[in-house]
Amino acid sequence: MPVATSDDTAPEGYTTVHGYYRFTDIFYEWSRALTDCDLQEVRNVKAFIAYDAIVDPEHPLAVEDGGFKMYLGTLPNGEKRLMFSSAQIEYIQYWLHAMKLTREPIALPSSEYLIQEKDLQHVSSVVYKSGQEFKKAQKVLEKNNKKLKGTSTLLGTRRLNFDRARSFWLDKRGAWLAIDFEDWDREHTVLLEFGYSWVQWRDGQKIEDRGHLIVKEHKKYFNTYVPNYREHYNFGTSEEVSRAEFKQKINDLITDLSQDQPLFLIFHDYRGDIEHLQSKAIQAPISGFTTVIPELVPSRGIFVLDTRELFSALEGESFVNHSKLERVCRLLGFKPEYLHNAGNDAHYTMLVAAEMISNEEVDTQRERRWPGRTSTTGVGGGPGVRVQFNQWEEESDISDTEGILGGWARAGNVPT
Repeated sequence: MPVATSDDTAPEGYTTVHGYYRFTDIFYEWSRALTDCDLQEVRNVKAFIAYDAIVDPEHPLAVEDGGFKMYLGTLPNGEKRLMFSSAQIEYIQYWLHAMKLTREPIALPSSEYLIQEKDLQHVSSVVYKSGQEFKKAQKVLEKNNKKLKGTSTLLGTRRLNFDRARSFWLDKRGAWLAIDFEDWDREHTVLLEFGYSWVQWRDGQKIEDRGHLIVKEHKKYFNTYVPNYREHYNFGTSEEVSRAEFKQKINDLITDLSQDQPLFLIFHDYRGDIEHLQSKAIQAPISGFTTVIPELVPSRGIFVLDTRELFSALEGESFVNHSKLERVCRLLGFKPEYLHNAGNDAHYTMLVAAEMISNEEVDTQRERRWPGRTSTTGVGGGPGVRVQFNQWEEESDISDTEGILGGWARAGNVPT
């Protein structure tokens, strides 16, 4: 790994380019390239960036709550790289010299090894608090990069949206609104219920609310193929409103939450609910919405997140047709009750979304939740990072028995 020479110095009047260096280049190659340093100086550099040293609370680059901040960059092919920022490397150069651990400021890595943000699809930060955690994360990253080679572009897009949504949530940016409609299963233009659950931040403080609306004029309609649970809202008191009030309240909710900030609309399978929002019955102010989450936080705009697709990214699955809300809830540790009540569905949708994007980045989180259960192949025998779930984990009608009794329950031996 070459280090910077006098030719790499920016001429007067030019701005130095900042970016990132791969962790492996810094950790393994930088010290080897310091040919102008004596042996003790090289040892000082290596000691300063050693696994256990950089996570020490007393390390000069330690974050406020302890640990060391690294950066995860997503390349155009979907693979990820653990990185130092160029600012961190420059500080290491400064600190070692200021502490007289090097006679002169050591040479920085050559600019040819610098990765600029324009070369990455996404950059997020991650904090490691122990050397063991750091090493494990690097191994998981390398393993998943190998598995991701040749996977579908659809999975790559979902992973990218997951990472970007996670960054915005952790930065406490924007308003996040999960919604759900229940319609009459014999005529889908007849809307019966609306549920919502939202989160936003004011001065760094989390604010949240939820609710459930029932259309008075449509209480006479009962579903044939879907459970009728409009009277079973789990998270508060349902509100009965006229059709006109129903429309106005939904419009006011979206208008209020999208003022002077981006609004992230969260659905579990967004297509049907988007149709209802755009229908004559609602005419919600969502024109120009997009399902693509941008790299940088926008000042305004409406962005659609689908928890089916978020979970698809997490479980490493290209297809999402089987990802019902109940399945996602169960696999993330929730026990949903009275689904198909719009208020319940909206709040469970918010819960699973927050559970995913408030935690670790996608590959680290997958390994923590389901350690050692990632397949090396995807659907059709191709490459992939798909989690192998047990049938009893996914199906509610057998989970309470088979998880305990296994094959004995499958054989029909459960008492009735």
